[in-house]
This record gives sequence, structure tokens and C-alpha cells, in this order.
Amino acid sequence: MQLQPEQIEQFQTQGYLAIPAFWTAREVDAMRRELERLKTAGKLRNVATEGDGKTQSQTSANLQLCPMYPHSTFFRAMPFADKVAQTIAQLIGDPVMLHLDQVFLKPGLHGAGTNWHQDNAYFRIADPLKGTAMWTAVHDATIANGTIHVIPGSFREVYEHTRDPYSDHHIRCYPPEDNAVPVELPAGGVVFFAYGVAHCTRANTTETERAGIAHHFINGSVDGHARGGFEIGKRPYLTGPQATGGLREHGEKVAGTWGAEVERALA
Repeated sequence: MQLQPEQIEQFQTQGYLAIPAFWTAREVDAMRRELERLKTAGKLRNVATEGDGKTQSQTSANLQLCPMYPHSTFFRAMPFADKVAQTIAQLIGDPVMLHLDQVFLKPGLHGAGTNWHQDNAYFRIADPLKGTAMWTAVHDATIANGTIHVIPGSFREVYEHTRDPYSDHHIRCYPPEDNAVPVELPAGGVVFFAYGVAHCTRANTTETERAGIAHHFINGSVDGHARGGFEIGKRPYLTGPQATGGLREHGEKVAGTWGAEVERALA
């Protein structure tokens, strides 16, 4: 996918970029089916707590699976889709490396949001524009069902983070929320946001579930400095001379399998 100069400029100056029609309807259908399979298999767990950071909430749910790739060859193949690496490279530069994958599912009526934070509070790279998340809307993401919110330009600030009492492991910050922008997306749309961009999701107040898949990518030059994410040595290069299509990291070629995984999920 070839980005326009103004799209790249927006990412570099505002720290985020939304693309409403990134994945096809067929790809989205396959994502939903595979996610339903994982949910039925009990792979997603509720990370929302009762306000003490420990006791699992009985009234709200923020269902998460992190990482995804050990549980699904489908989601393992997703970041290897050609358009992913092509787009990421234009935003953070080559070589592109996959840093982390995860999914958050918010059930209807009692789906809890994820409080404000900056990814770089976890990952701590020197230049927050050398890392980006790619957040995929698996279902239409609206204000009503708690879509993602970002604060443009906030990658220039470092906010203090503390443990989030409403999650069993997350941290949170308290940025100037008056500057926040909700990013509404149709299913299959994505928003890219740099590691330093403050963001959150809100509660799902609708009757239907909403899921967002988050992939995190870094420029290979910061691999030795980035904290968290996949273990060093298991972070696949997606572009550049060290890219093996996943062979080195997964023991088999993953690049080129996305189309087949989509068809398998639909079958």
C-alpha cells in the first residue's frame, strides 16, 4: 500500500494515521471467525479488576490474548501480509520488525475500556517515532462501543505512569483529555499510532461485542534497546536483509501464507 506524502507527514507530526479500508471484507470475516474460535477455546481472559488491580471484575470485562501467534497460525500470518510491511516501512523506516501482537475484545453492555497510556512507557525506545502500533477494527469501531481515542502530538511528551487499579497488569497515565480525538473506523479499518502517543479505549455501551487487534512494530535499529514484546530473537524481521519470512523465528515460512490462512478460516 502506497501512502501519500500528506499521510506520512500526519504520522510524523501528529503521531497517528487512520486508514478506513485497509483490510477487505473477506479478511475481516476470517478475523472474526478465528477470533470466535479462540474465544470458544477459552484463550481470551478477562484482565479487568474490581479496582484493586487483583480481583477479577464480575461486572465488566476486557478480554485479552497476548501474544496471539502461539495460538493461531492465522494471526501469526496476519502481520506478514505484504501490505502491512509496506505500510509500516513508510512510517517508521526499514527494516521493520514485529514487536508484539495482542487482541482486546469488549463484550456488549459490560465491555470495559483500556485506560490512557503510552506504549513507550512499556517499551522505552529513545525515539517514539521508531515504533508504531497498528490497531485493526475487527467490528465497526464507534464512540458508542468504545473506539480508540488518541491525543495528537502527545509523543512529544512523557507522562508519568502508575499501576492501573482496574487492570490486573496494565499501567496508566493522566494526559490532557480535552485534546483527545476519537478514531471511528469501519470494520477492517486501521489506525497507526507512534509508541509515544497517549491513547485509550472506552467502555462498550452497545449490545454487541467489539474487538481490536493490536500489532506493534519497531525499526530494527532499536531492537536491542526496546523492552517488552516478544523475546529478542523471536521478533520477526518483516523487511530488510535479515528478513526470512518467519523461517528463523517460527521454524517455517510464514510470509506468503496470509491468503491461504484467510481461506482456511472461512472454510
